[in-house]
Amino acid sequence: MKYFKHIFVGVVCAMGFMACEDDLDNEHYYTFTGEMMSDYITSREQYSDFATVVKRAELMDLLSTYGHYTCFLPDNKAMAEYLAGKGVPSVDSLTDEQCDTIARTHLVGNMYSTIEMNDGTLHTANMNRRYIQITHGTDSNSNAVVYLNRASYIYFETQDDSVENGIVQPISKVLENSNSSVVDILKENPRTTLFCQALTVTKVENELFAIKDESYDNTSFDRYYYKSHTWKEVATVPDTKKYGFTIFVEPDDVLADKYGIRTLEKLAEEAKKIYDATYPEDAGKYDDDYTHPKNPLNRWVRYHILNRDVKGWDYITTLELHSGIVNGAIGIKTDLMNPIDWYQTLLPHTMIKFEQLTMREYAGNGTLGERYANRRYDNNYQIEGAEISPVIEDSLVQDAPNGRYFYINEMLAFTTDVRDKVQNMRIRMDFSTIFPEIMTNDIRLNGDPTVDDSNATPDETFKNGRNYYFPDGYLDGVKLNGSRFVYRRPHWNFWSYCGDEMNLFGDYNFEFRLPPVPYSGEWQVRLGFCALDTRGVAQIYFDDVPQGIPLDMRIGLNDESILGSNFSEDEGKAYTDFTDEQKAEDQKALKNKGIYRGAYGGYHTDGSGMGEFVNHPTTFRRVLCQTYIDNTKDHYIRIRCASKSKTGNNNEFMVDYLELVPKSVYGVVNEGEMEDDL
Repeated sequence: MKYFKHIFVGVVCAMGFMACEDDLDNEHYYTFTGEMMSDYITSREQYSDFATVVKRAELMDLLSTYGHYTCFLPDNKAMAEYLAGKGVPSVDSLTDEQCDTIARTHLVGNMYSTIEMNDGTLHTANMNRRYIQITHGTDSNSNAVVYLNRASYIYFETQDDSVENGIVQPISKVLENSNSSVVDILKENPRTTLFCQALTVTKVENELFAIKDESYDNTSFDRYYYKSHTWKEVATVPDTKKYGFTIFVEPDDVLADKYGIRTLEKLAEEAKKIYDATYPEDAGKYDDDYTHPKNPLNRWVRYHILNRDVKGWDYITTLELHSGIVNGAIGIKTDLMNPIDWYQTLLPHTMIKFEQLTMREYAGNGTLGERYANRRYDNNYQIEGAEISPVIEDSLVQDAPNGRYFYINEMLAFTTDVRDKVQNMRIRMDFSTIFPEIMTNDIRLNGDPTVDDSNATPDETFKNGRNYYFPDGYLDGVKLNGSRFVYRRPHWNFWSYCGDEMNLFGDYNFEFRLPPVPYSGEWQVRLGFCALDTRGVAQIYFDDVPQGIPLDMRIGLNDESILGSNFSEDEGKAYTDFTDEQKAEDQKALKNKGIYRGAYGGYHTDGSGMGEFVNHPTTFRRVLCQTYIDNTKDHYIRIRCASKSKTGNNNEFMVDYLELVPKSVYGVVNEGEMEDDL
């Protein structure tokens, strides 16, 4: 039986925070046959080899129970080709460990029809905790099919076959994942030899082999039950603490054809030109020692590497959905702003700006839908940046247990232009992107944001996604001091940038390391959030120095202490309908109070009218501090609870998104002028 999903079921479930009825007609999901996934695999002779593998992996009992699974099912022909390629005579010659790896590679603990498989990566990892890469192509009969890891495709004739506890997707080849490190798989690529030489001589490669913190034990932590506004929820600590890296690599032919670089010596010369200009105080001091972290080639290599595993090309910027509820990046109106994320690199105190091109107005020579590194194309600058390729050659492996790599088509470096032009702007970061562990451990953007849980009782099954809290020491650069710090999974109808949010509960005293700014100078640090009467008050500190009066997260822009009745120029009139003069006056009135309206382009639900952050009185930004920031040093923000609550829940403090804003942006002084964009 084929699987059919009705998109509007999700809409009905989520609209107005109403719970779904339990007795929706089965036609909205799929036809039940009474057959479990275990029955499907064992009752068909063409899958007998894989059935043997699953039995020896002791997973058949799991597939006979109710749940939500997808099985990418290789037939005996595919298994025979795989075994022959490994020099193994039959499935009986496989070890139990090999059977376990093969079985888990093909099983996913969630249900996916082919219509839900968009280019990039499957949103749920397989049971080996590895992500399956998704592309689209055609088979030998010109049928449009889904490709997995670029090598195997789902058979068109038998795709989306449903069983009681999931979906079966018969495939043409056995799926494989590398067990090597990200350095190992990069060295297997004949197109990346020059970059690998640089990795070796600088010894940066020695920092890229960590996979997992074996000392971390999640079993000693209980579930944490909390209430956020009207929602009763539960969070768990992460299952594991993995390490990860993401590398952006110029292939040898790109370096040769565009820059005339064919040798390591020539690459070192180019790196010296770049980094002597960016760091003139170090020019000529470390040229003879490639292993020194201030050597130009060493800096060049480090700037290509993120200290996190971005699990797929489609996760380089925030989650993109095309579900009927959301068309584009969740929580961002992509016709108003390009989705942008910022991540730190292994070059100390630097970040790369990542951008998905969605706005036609500023497309330049770029391609809509593609993702770029260090791009800035607006009224001030026209810098195209490096385009990031989603895939590499079919014969090569792109991901490893501790990371992955992507091709780029331009030189990536922290040049003076990147520092002074590309990144001389408002740096807006979803709070979950500040901490690499949240991305590396598959926490950020997990679950299905189009499906809400009941707000009456916590969902203990986590079938739609999972909320997390973090033990002391789990997040680098964070001091919890007993605080409960919770990541709430994304929901399309939450008043949250990118759909997700992070919250502090109880008598919190939370400190975190600020992301780096590109240059030293005067900066504002702003916090975006949604004000609610169930939230609390906190004192803010910068490098342990208190900053102004406490921030009260219970009052909105229409409170008499802020704008009151002047929130709308006319009753019910949205900010987006203001004239430029009215907008300038509104911004001036708020700026004097250290306040800015919500992110222009951020939205709640469908984004119409008051659903846009900039139009709503509860979604706005507060200036936490305005101070000199030395970009060669680490700086910290501390948030200390300054309100009391009998239950602790009213002390909830929301940290949705952070902004680092240079004086070149916020320092508007002329009458009638505004910041370049909201």
